[in-house]
Amino acid sequence: MTITRRNLLAAGGLALTGVTTVSGRAAFANVPEAPIQTSPLMQPPLKPTSGVDYNPVVTLNGWTLPWRMNGDWKEFHLVAEPVVREIAPGMKAHLWGYNGQSPGPTIEVVEGDKVRIFVTNKLPEHTTIHWHGQILPCGMDGVGGLTQPQIKPGKTMVYEWVIHKSGTFMYHPHADEMVQMAMGMMGFFVVHPKDPKLHRVDRDFVFLLNAYDIEPGAYVPKVNTMLEFNLWTWNSRAFPGIDHLVVAKNDRVRIRFGNLTMTNHPIHMHGYDFEVTCTDGGWTRPESRWPEVTIDCAVGQMRAFEFKATYEGDWAFHCHKSHHTMNAMGHDVKTYIGVDKDEVKKKIDKVVKGYMAMGQAGMADMGEMEMALPDNTLPMMTGFGQFGPIEMGGMFSVVKVREGLASGDYKDPGWFKHPAGTVAFDYTGQNSALANPPRAPAATQGSGSGVGPASSKAGKGSGSGSGGASTQKSGALKPLSGDIEVRVVKPRGKGGHGNH
Repeated sequence: MTITRRNLLAAGGLALTGVTTVSGRAAFANVPEAPIQTSPLMQPPLKPTSGVDYNPVVTLNGWTLPWRMNGDWKEFHLVAEPVVREIAPGMKAHLWGYNGQSPGPTIEVVEGDKVRIFVTNKLPEHTTIHWHGQILPCGMDGVGGLTQPQIKPGKTMVYEWVIHKSGTFMYHPHADEMVQMAMGMMGFFVVHPKDPKLHRVDRDFVFLLNAYDIEPGAYVPKVNTMLEFNLWTWNSRAFPGIDHLVVAKNDRVRIRFGNLTMTNHPIHMHGYDFEVTCTDGGWTRPESRWPEVTIDCAVGQMRAFEFKATYEGDWAFHCHKSHHTMNAMGHDVKTYIGVDKDEVKKKIDKVVKGYMAMGQAGMADMGEMEMALPDNTLPMMTGFGQFGPIEMGGMFSVVKVREGLASGDYKDPGWFKHPAGTVAFDYTGQNSALANPPRAPAATQGSGSGVGPASSKAGKGSGSGSGGASTQKSGALKPLSGDIEVRVVKPRGKGGHGNH
């Protein structure tokens, strides 16, 4: 028996534009296999063997879902199920995902494809899948209760539609959404142009931004957390577990990402400027683009930017919110910078031998030391490069640009070998020159503010008014003595602070 649209409709009893249920042994015998991937490492891109010759994407710490052709339909099979995901070496999380991983596998199709996606639910509760950004029949949009029945545990339903436009998209549940997305249920969806020459690049990377709140020693995220997450991840991986982006010099490179956390992320790349060429709404018009080095991505948005890999090196690539490049943060840790802990240390050491006082000179020592940790958690700052501790975590990776890499070679080339004379170096000149470096004159009271006693000395070279400073013959202004008059104006009426 060959599975057809007719017998699928007969099994589900639904309209042509609605999601179809698969039932019966005969129908399931014709459902495509559901491949499983458990490795946390980046898998090779899945090159097309027929149809349009597109350049496939590479998923950071992920993979692309294989498909089969059934007539003129491209068929996929997703399985929603509990998974174990390594966040980074030393920590694993018990999440929900698809086909053995969180996020699920990337789906790649071509503009104009007829796509059929089977979704089997192995979760303990019902689910759906929403195809974020896709133009499709309303009954295929994946909103449980509104556009389709929920996919009950143990059941399989079918989504199918014709792909209308190319671009950058994602998929995620629209059923018990807070819980299921907090547990890691999401995946990337890339549509390549029908014209293989349109928007073509040499390397095309994809990943999703997600976040978790997992206490040290625990394995399951707190699904009710709204903002105080302690693990900020790309594709459910935290630095140093995130793959590097390996690029050949002079390649045209595209990096696509989507944000399914609860806050925005300013994504910053060192060493280059780039242009945003695509969003989840479609390709941006060339005349609308401008150069950037940081692009903010709000909740539920997707962005893709492109650049030419002209400059060799190991270039940092990260979220520019500093606490998003740290792991397992304790939000209630006190600040001890400048505090003398010597006496306290002596007293605590009598009770806890080997107690180490930390934090009074900053937190860099945490990145330099490999201290013992509770089970199943990560250091707050970690990672080592060729020059020492990198002191990062969370949403951080490295774009490695090298000359001579073959097309399709994504193997880590190791650390960059800097040409002689191109690395910051220790100053070894006369110390006396550094002890008293030349400095610009410091501005002092009465340098032109026109407030209080300074204004009463106008015309006497005190620096008041617009030209007083030019009458000073010495390089610095003399500080004023005596009291300073401060005038406070109280707001009137009920106009808020507009009268200040």
